[in-house]
Amino acid sequence: MAKIEKSIDVDVPVREAYNQWTQFESFPQFMDGVESVQQQGDTRLHWIAKIAGKRQEWDAEITEQTPDQRIAWTSTTGDPNAGAVDFHRIDDNKTRITLTMDIQPSGPVEAVGTALGIPSGQVEGDLKRFKEFIESRGSATGAWRGEVQQNDVTGTGGSQREMAGAGAMGTTGSSTELGSDYGTGTGGVSGYQGDYTTGSTGTGTGATGTGDFGTGSSEDLGTGLRREDDSF
Repeated sequence: MAKIEKSIDVDVPVREAYNQWTQFESFPQFMDGVESVQQQGDTRLHWIAKIAGKRQEWDAEITEQTPDQRIAWTSTTGDPNAGAVDFHRIDDNKTRITLTMDIQPSGPVEAVGTALGIPSGQVEGDLKRFKEFIESRGSATGAWRGEVQQNDVTGTGGSQREMAGAGAMGTTGSSTELGSDYGTGTGGVSGYQGDYTTGSTGTGTGATGTGDFGTGSSEDLGTGLRREDDSF
């Protein structure tokens, strides 16, 4: 199996570069030899392309998808192939895209082409055309902001692909707020996430704090968490 890896820097924010790449049906506009890519659900694709002069069809499945970071896939029919495209933020308006592919040629023509570097040159050309495509627009033609984990090939975080400018950013949770309760002991130290009864130089008992605050996002931990821990 031949491995190909190419990178290119594009002058758009990482969000726009990633969003455009999720629009798989637009691939024929910048990928040489690709006739069509049909979206069949959030994680399934049907490809038709001409490779080494021969028209081929195959199905592929998205095996991993993390917004603004990575998209990975593997074929489920046709010649074995797999790959990933990674997005790296360089600055607010520049993104590095790295495309890695593993391809197993099916016959002598494809094998010779791989040996001569033709597929590698084609991948490089595809990335250059993608750069021209997205930079000329400045924004993506659409977006899918859902996430696919390696053990989840159904897709999560969204049920449909969105048109440009309609990216959903999730919701704010209120059930997982972070409480900050402070008590101050005489001659001791202030307590955080709990009340300390023994200070470094004193032995006073701190008062129980009640200052829970705010509504946190879904990643915050605990609601007014109180923990007695004298290990600090």
